[in-house]
Amino acid sequence: MLFSAGACKSSSQHVFQGSNSRKNFGTKDAWEAAGEDKRGVTYLKQHTIGQSVWCSGVALHCGLKVALVLRPAPVGHGIKFVRTDIPESPSICANYSNVVNTIQATTIGSAGVAIATVEHLMAALYGCGVDNVLVELSGPEAPIFDGSAAPYVNLIRKASIVEQDGVRKYLSIQKALTVSEGDSFIKATPSEQFQVRYVIDYPHPCVGKQAYSWALKNGSFGREIAKARTFGFLKDVLKLQKMGLIQGGSLSNAVVFDDHALLNADGFRYSDECVRHKILDFVGDLALTGLPVLGKFEVQKAGHSLHSRFLKELMNGGGYAARSPVPIPSDSLSTGVSVLAQ
Repeated sequence: MLFSAGACKSSSQHVFQGSNSRKNFGTKDAWEAAGEDKRGVTYLKQHTIGQSVWCSGVALHCGLKVALVLRPAPVGHGIKFVRTDIPESPSICANYSNVVNTIQATTIGSAGVAIATVEHLMAALYGCGVDNVLVELSGPEAPIFDGSAAPYVNLIRKASIVEQDGVRKYLSIQKALTVSEGDSFIKATPSEQFQVRYVIDYPHPCVGKQAYSWALKNGSFGREIAKARTFGFLKDVLKLQKMGLIQGGSLSNAVVFDDHALLNADGFRYSDECVRHKILDFVGDLALTGLPVLGKFEVQKAGHSLHSRFLKELMNGGGYAARSPVPIPSDSLSTGVSVLAQ
């Protein structure tokens, strides 16, 4: 996604009591507790949040201020979105089959109702191991906050995560699949854990060619991926704004480059922040499979459009992936669950 805007109001405001939890692990700071193994909580079980929480912020493309509420949901519910600004709005399942637009962000929709820029929230829910939640939005787009997934991780921490009685199923890659367009491609191969190697190449002195390899385990989402912000180039801003996009864009909430330099006075959060944010976007889009994934992914110079094409091919019944309870423990699927992305 290009550009970002808005600042999250305190995600601890107006916290409402949610579901009754069997086990509650939201007491430690997110950046300490995230991804640590918790005794008695297993990867074999589904998870929701312990209570409803809300926050508000500016939406990237429409520029509107939008309120967002996360509510606990029962076993098998999955991730669903509802527009509270539209009377009797249908719930929209966060599923690849509901993707209706991939220009500069991922938009899902159903029955004529759409919600844009869902990928950062989806990445945070995936990285925190949340299977079931209802997302309520007062507008057509999720808040962008600082352009990363970190504010959403903090919001999930405020809610806490609780284990449910339902068995968690996984989507396991069964055989190799490559989807490409020009020199961009996504390749999936079988693996006992979720791994991504992403490569980008931009003709800019501050970006250039970057590669990063990452696996989801031991709090790695929070440490390595969640804080990476969206990025863009000043030369593209006017063109995108004329298209009605990035109306809420702000230099203070994105990594922005002119022709020669980085414009942000505070610099990078990571030296390779751009490629890490591309992994964040990929994780958020992959979460639209509706299940945690076991597989190795090699991605080069892709974007939301190619992500969407890949998911449709992966899930088209060609035997590339299979749904099942996790068959055996692996290094990343131990008896402890990463309840929050550190």
